[in-house]
Amino acid sequence: MGIVNFSLEGKVALVAGGSRGIGRASALAFAEAGADVVVSSRKLPDLEVVAEEIRARGRKGLAIASHIAKIEESKDLVEKVKAEFGRIDILMNNAGTNPYYGPIIDAEEWAWDTTMNVNLKGPFMLSQLVARMMREQGGGCIINTASVGGFRPGEGQSIYSVTKAALIMLTKAMAKEWGQYNIRVNAIAPGVIKTRLSEALWKEPAVGEAATRRIALGRLGEAEDVAGTVLYLASDAASYITGETIIIDGGVA
Repeated sequence: MGIVNFSLEGKVALVAGGSRGIGRASALAFAEAGADVVVSSRKLPDLEVVAEEIRARGRKGLAIASHIAKIEESKDLVEKVKAEFGRIDILMNNAGTNPYYGPIIDAEEWAWDTTMNVNLKGPFMLSQLVARMMREQGGGCIINTASVGGFRPGEGQSIYSVTKAALIMLTKAMAKEWGQYNIRVNAIAPGVIKTRLSEALWKEPAVGEAATRRIALGRLGEAEDVAGTVLYLASDAASYITGETIIIDGGVA
């Protein structure tokens, strides 16, 4: 084995928000690198498709329906993974939502609460549950899906941007506290990636073309463009990296 090790052989990964987009691409990357992978989200049928894709790569794949904003469901999720695999080596907090596009002066309370619960409270609670397991087993790796919006608010996406900025700081706080347990915590900050969550930023041709003009590489990102960075952070190749957020936006001017 070479000096740089990207293998996840013998590892167990849990991808929250793993049914499509960046979560699915990352789950498949984990499997191709040798990990057994659990995918979770609210809708089981979509997850079963991804679990089958994982198994097709020769790894164990498990689909569990779980709503990250509901703490009892997260507790049940972690217990089911523990019962099946006995450990969690990698947690990817990829579940996210952006139900409100518009000025914050007009935003209603439900928009704030929903976005905060899914994008911030959910990853906090699930990370806490998993970190307790990781502490017992001698370490692990947590990867949070933030956004470039966490550094600069997107047009009409101020609440979403606030949650992602907070998630970036939460990543730093968890990394600082949990390093003593050999738990690394990092985040990724994608730009405009062609996923269902970001459709409002690229689906209309004129909007997509405007976004593309600002990107140095001259194209919008695909989920697979992000998965490589996620795999790197999950592997021993990144064993001395924690508390960092990597921007993946194709070089936005």
